[in-house]
Amino acid sequence: MARAKNKTSRQVALEVLDSFDITRHDAGEILHTIIHQTDQRAHATDLVFGVIRNLPAIDMLTDKLGGTKTERIHKKLVNIIRIGAYELIFKPKTPAYAVINEAANLAAAAGKRQTGFVNAILRNLTRSIADRNISLADADPLKTLPQSSQTGCLFKDVILPDPKTKAPEYLSRAFSLPLWLVTDWLDEFGFEQTRQICFASNRAPGVFVRPNTLKISAPALAQKFTADGIDFDLCESESVLKLNSHLPVTILPGFDEGLFTVQDPAAARTVEILAPQPGWIVLDLCAAPGTKTVQTAQMMKNTGRIIATDIDPQRLKKVEQNCKRLGITIVDVITYEKLQQTIDETERLDAVLLDVPCSNTGVLARRPEVRLRINRRIPTTLAQTQLKILQKAANLFSPGTCGRASLKHPKICYSTCSILNQENSKVVKQFLSTNTNFRLDSELLTLPSTAAGESFDHDGAYTAILMKI
Repeated sequence: MARAKNKTSRQVALEVLDSFDITRHDAGEILHTIIHQTDQRAHATDLVFGVIRNLPAIDMLTDKLGGTKTERIHKKLVNIIRIGAYELIFKPKTPAYAVINEAANLAAAAGKRQTGFVNAILRNLTRSIADRNISLADADPLKTLPQSSQTGCLFKDVILPDPKTKAPEYLSRAFSLPLWLVTDWLDEFGFEQTRQICFASNRAPGVFVRPNTLKISAPALAQKFTADGIDFDLCESESVLKLNSHLPVTILPGFDEGLFTVQDPAAARTVEILAPQPGWIVLDLCAAPGTKTVQTAQMMKNTGRIIATDIDPQRLKKVEQNCKRLGITIVDVITYEKLQQTIDETERLDAVLLDVPCSNTGVLARRPEVRLRINRRIPTTLAQTQLKILQKAANLFSPGTCGRASLKHPKICYSTCSILNQENSKVVKQFLSTNTNFRLDSELLTLPSTAAGESFDHDGAYTAILMKI
């Protein structure tokens, strides 16, 4: 018997935000456990991630314009106010009176006095807004908080530093991103490109479906979705579909039959660059949850062998689940403890796939909570770990495992979902400086992007192919 869906989207969002702890949880995991309680799934999801994505700006404006410091607001009310402020600033199609009334309804459980308090703060914020939906081309940047690459919310007074004289401070406050991070981006990419990275990092990311080519093509999957009334767009290359329907992926037609996986185009590009061939023997050293593992198997036409392992045994189970659903039979899932024994018994290795742990700075839109927990020390620590994992992969190419490889020059495919040079090219250069038996074959940095014209939005990523010589 289906459980009743009797909560509003705002009630579900409030429950998630009240439970969310940036040091322990990903909001998506909490949302996943309770989203069945509402019929307004898309709205609830937008509220949760929209508040987290813009939390520093929301709190800054509440402090500046709402009449009360955020840290003084009772914990039972603070997220009600944040939800209301997010809708007032970033969702101009929702009438202001409706936003305030719904916030008051949420606060009613805490008492009449609290309802009036929430009402007063949001009305103060509303009165400070000159235009809830203005073209950025026509807006004063000092008074306008960007909503998208085209529009923003215009306030009556100055709320942001001057982008011409204080670019790092402006971008940090306008996009709720750490000051050190945008400063690093500015040093590497310049103002305009960094601004576009910020827009992409604050977008509502698309959900992309990649067909399981062992069973179906993208056009055939598109026909199946069309027949079942699923709204989507097919990319120009006809290799991936972008979903417009806000249905759970697990109930889409073809999911149980293993006809597709969910994967951002930037992440898929890594395996495409490696270009694994049928008959290869590939080691996926950081395999969980298995998205790149199964993509590799599909490109290999399910012939050859993939050894998949991960240091996290619980997440490794997801690799097995994905392979089973998709009908992939060439993947041997082994525990990290059995890796060396397995390698010693393996006749050859053609490639090692290395999707290393990283800062996630290329997927801030998809993992918005990262911006609240990352600091400058984290990429430094991660780079040390990444180098160790890369060296571990290189050491696995012993004479016995690569001398009889089908490839004359076996490969390591090093990838991250970071766009920080510190975790990408610098790690690779440091590795190559002490491993002269490898050379850089190719590398690609993909910056996150918003949708433009016929192009889909996508995350950021880095890939380097290192060839053994």
